[in-house]
Amino acid sequence: MSTQELYTKGARVWLPDPAAVWKAAEIVKGFDGKTLEVEDEDKQGAGLTIDTPEKLPPLRNPEILIGGNDLTSLSYLHEPAVLHNLQVRFCNNNVIYTYCGIVLVAINPYEELPIYGNDTIFAYRGQAMGDLDPHIFAVSEEAYTKMERENMNQSIIVSGESGAGKTVSAKYAMRYFATVGGSSTETHIEKKVLASNPIMEAIGNAKTTRNDNSSRFGKYIEIDFNSRFNIIGANMRTYLLEKSRVVFQASEERNYHIFYQLCASADLDELQDLQLGDQTTFHYTNQGDSPHIAGVDDAHSFQTTRNAFTLLGFTENQQQMIFRILAAILHLGNVEVVQGGERGDDTECCMVQPQNPHLMTMCALLGIDKEQISVWLCNRRIESMREVITKPMTVDQATFARDALAKHIYARLFDWIVSRINKALSFKDKKKRKKNKMDIYGFETFETNSFEQFCINYANEKLQQQFNMHVFKLEQEEYVREQIEWKFIDFYDNQPCIDLIESKLGVLDLLDEECRVPKGSDKSW
Repeated sequence: MSTQELYTKGARVWLPDPAAVWKAAEIVKGFDGKTLEVEDEDKQGAGLTIDTPEKLPPLRNPEILIGGNDLTSLSYLHEPAVLHNLQVRFCNNNVIYTYCGIVLVAINPYEELPIYGNDTIFAYRGQAMGDLDPHIFAVSEEAYTKMERENMNQSIIVSGESGAGKTVSAKYAMRYFATVGGSSTETHIEKKVLASNPIMEAIGNAKTTRNDNSSRFGKYIEIDFNSRFNIIGANMRTYLLEKSRVVFQASEERNYHIFYQLCASADLDELQDLQLGDQTTFHYTNQGDSPHIAGVDDAHSFQTTRNAFTLLGFTENQQQMIFRILAAILHLGNVEVVQGGERGDDTECCMVQPQNPHLMTMCALLGIDKEQISVWLCNRRIESMREVITKPMTVDQATFARDALAKHIYARLFDWIVSRINKALSFKDKKKRKKNKMDIYGFETFETNSFEQFCINYANEKLQQQFNMHVFKLEQEEYVREQIEWKFIDFYDNQPCIDLIESKLGVLDLLDEECRVPKGSDKSW
């Protein structure tokens, strides 16, 4: 039977809808080669003109198949079928996980669910993927079992748009490995691996308009196992830290959590020297006009962060040094650059008052000379073959330089903390086996998008290409080689988009060229 013959009276289809995306309808007059008459759920009739068979509306699946735990069991696997099945499972059955073959689809419930305890972990231990209900633990067990049986390194890629719950999924996968791969004979390295999470969330996560705990960096985590498949260490590589967030936040967004944790704990005796106060008093934490997150106690989160630092071997002096640097960044953001200088109100000059209280506090915290920093915040040094010239900056240039300094300090502190965590988790053993987890930002589009959003979305396009390669291209090429009959799956190949960005004379190539030319600018690019 051809596909067109399925469009008979009584058959159910999906119609595009501006509000619901897709709306169910029933055929009241079958397809005659040119037209199709349908009636939607609100009993609104419509006649559809069909120029080509490809424009026929998607068919609905039989009711008996809807709500199944594997999307590949559906008769019709298209966009409305996938969305409807996920909606039924999430809204009607309160289930967030669904299989799609070897892929686990997860819906973020935006609440804590009682499905991640040790009892659940051990229930999935030793079970093949598909034997029990879909779960992140089932995927984790599959990777762990393959490592045991095949003695090969394994990788888990966590992908999705911003706010989809990637970081939480990665965290639960780590919890699974730490539980099943823990050993009382080891030095509790699994606890240290888990302790890295609150630290990285504090210094690398922030509130955005789409996610209260959005990762603003990418991380690639290697978890190392010995010959008995117990965790013996871990290593983390980070990518694309959103440095611009340190100095600018859009409306309804926040800076990194650690700044608010510090401000909420400013009354602690050991933090009195930082001269902090309410977060609304600092330029770098008040631009988004959203200082609080519903249901989050920043002071309590700060204690969790400190406990994690201690567990990972950060001494009290090292922790105080971290907090001093973070406080210095906040004070630096409150240093005001004003027009004028030795030549009066010259618009080409600017100055910072050496007695500015925030400047003095910042210098005291970092141990630098306030006279020197007040000069070099407003001037730049140009070296030629014969001489060294000091050139004054405008107010805008000096403000940009101040913010650039704050971003640089934070980035260096971030890298240092990651290196210290890696040192605490390291274990040198050439015979170790690894499980790798990639967790990066999701696709993002905000009202104001920066170069960071461009890089984030480019990275996600590359990740999507990797997915397409393994799930569609390589699998179907295997079918061709084995002469298996199947209906070719047409999918969107994003390779042209990637080529536009990374090929010769692509976007990145042209950006590099503009950065190299004298007086390069957005307008000339």
